[in-house]
Amino acid sequence: MTDLEIKKEIPEKEMGIINKPLSRRNFLVFTGISAAVLATGIQACKDDPVTPGTTVDLGSGDVGVLNYAYALEQLEAAFYIKATSAFYTGATSAEIQILNDIRDHEIAHRDFFKAAIGTAAIPSLEVNFSSINFTDRASVLNTAKAFEDLGVSAYNGAGYLIVNPTYLELAGKIVSVEARHAAAIRDLLNPRSADFAGNDIVNAAGLDAQRLPSAVLAIAKTYITTNVTANSLP
Repeated sequence: MTDLEIKKEIPEKEMGIINKPLSRRNFLVFTGISAAVLATGIQACKDDPVTPGTTVDLGSGDVGVLNYAYALEQLEAAFYIKATSAFYTGATSAEIQILNDIRDHEIAHRDFFKAAIGTAAIPSLEVNFSSINFTDRASVLNTAKAFEDLGVSAYNGAGYLIVNPTYLELAGKIVSVEARHAAAIRDLLNPRSADFAGNDIVNAAGLDAQRLPSAVLAIAKTYITTNVTANSLP
């Protein structure tokens, strides 16, 4: 069984970024996307892991960008499910709460994209976290930092590709959550420092880093073993 196949339901009550319960049912309301707007795209999807050795292309247009985001959310959700299934040695109650909250957000993001894309969604990707020592705090938190920073830069770099304004609004709301995750993880690693928005991710103009899909996928393939291509994205 792969890490991505580990099943974990979102709790009935999970803390959102505004300290209110966030569930699968109200996630669309939380992000400002109405069921009517996505009526043609939202449908139930079965778990459909990719066949080993298959190449998965993300597609083009808004669907390609949404699949791109879905691929990254799959990776992040799988990582946090693994990390919270057995916490690293010495994890504090605060660290456990933060990682559990981030896990729930990433699962909600992943499941939303899968439902929104519908039959055009890419399959569940294969991942490999063998290079991560999940019993070691530094290994887990530094990997989390890398994933969150990568996710923020990915959303920032793909925003201009989105045509549908509804999807663009959604991406803006999700990237703000990812940025909160990144700041929280950075603070765990270096408490009460300026590293929560360090100059390695925020430039002199106060703007966050951005990466194009090709650059992001090149980094993500360290952990995504499925061959993912973005032939119609920059």
